[in-house]
Amino acid sequence: MNYRHAFHAGGFADVVKHVVLSLIVGHLREKPAAFRVIDTHAGAGLYDLTGPEAGRTGEWRDGIGRLLAAPLAPPAQELLAPYLAAIWHFNPSGDLATYPGSPTLALALMRPQDRLVACELEPAAGNNLARHLKRDRRAKAVVIDGWTALSAYVPPKERRGLVLVDPPFERPGEFARLTDGVVAAYRKWASGTFVLWYPIKDRREADAFLRRMARSGIRKILKAELVVAALDRARLTASGLLIINPPWPLERQLAVLLPALASILARDTSVSATCGWLTGEK
Repeated sequence: MNYRHAFHAGGFADVVKHVVLSLIVGHLREKPAAFRVIDTHAGAGLYDLTGPEAGRTGEWRDGIGRLLAAPLAPPAQELLAPYLAAIWHFNPSGDLATYPGSPTLALALMRPQDRLVACELEPAAGNNLARHLKRDRRAKAVVIDGWTALSAYVPPKERRGLVLVDPPFERPGEFARLTDGVVAAYRKWASGTFVLWYPIKDRREADAFLRRMARSGIRKILKAELVVAALDRARLTASGLLIINPPWPLERQLAVLLPALASILARDTSVSATCGWLTGEK
């Protein structure tokens, strides 16, 4: 997979990941105490959908572009409202030209007392991230390897919050690093919410990762997957999320949202949406 997220910004995988992020942040906001969001592989922060990278792939047109053009039934519309409001926050003219990455999306939904640590090692992306966050006192951009950050920044002093782990999956062994890194971080902060994103290009590889996570000893893991077309090693057509210690309404919310998103984002008849417990509540 190409590390430069500008090629993939606003695609179907971003839509699902960021919808879940918005729902979890919304749940954290329900209590007055401050919380922290830790983004271990934060990317550049904002992406120009009119630029050459996004224009070359056009993935956003089959992702956020389709979602914004689709009619939504009231239950899904209500659940998507915070996410869509954040999208329009970055596009005040009413024309979709900018897509927020996870750190800027989270900030758009956070309160004055909440804090964000956004980590990025790749130089160009890290420079852009720092530029986009520099005026917001709630946010800190850190040049650090995401796997190091995963252990270094937990538990946060607020004791409430969320860790988003969204690695680029460029190198062999990333699934193993994801498992080992998250298990170690969970041992340091067993009450935290962790969101793990993973691509599905080879079902066997993804299932092996899920089996390792199921045997990890982590007690509550919710799994959500969306397949928009037949699996293809050359392009991303399916992805998943594991949510450790999810907010109590999230399973019910995803039972409404995932089928709605599947119908909007489907590219062929292989489309499917699944949500269920990998470990814990059934």
